[in-house]
Amino acid sequence: MADFIREGRLFRVVGFNPSHRQLYLASDALPEQRTTTRIEIYIGHVELMLLKPYYREGVHIRRASPEEFAILQERHKLDPSDAEYTWMLEPDGDSFVIGGRPSWREAEYELMGDREALYDASKPWPPDFPVVSGSVG
Repeated sequence: MADFIREGRLFRVVGFNPSHRQLYLASDALPEQRTTTRIEIYIGHVELMLLKPYYREGVHIRRASPEEFAILQERHKLDPSDAEYTWMLEPDGDSFVIGGRPSWREAEYELMGDREALYDASKPWPPDFPVVSGSVG
């Protein structure tokens, strides 16, 4: 999949592990949004990020275009080699992450049982309930 697009859902930053350079975003099932799934996004090997705590209208994760990267490169003194690892989080916003290839997981919230997160290294993968997953780029 080239891009990861989930419009109309509230996403929030749920964790960043600086010692492992791991970023996690999630969207929970919300009745007011008529959603029944939990979606989690993982980006590893994070070098630099400019984030909002919430993405109220959803996310559109994709590699930065050459034009977008040129602007970010000038603003943040980025190395040209960072272009391949620069991911935009919104269709026309300023949020971005320089890191590894983003991956995502989505499952029906009710089927998760006692599992609080889909990216939980202490739990077996794949789980014993249906889940959809993929990566960006």
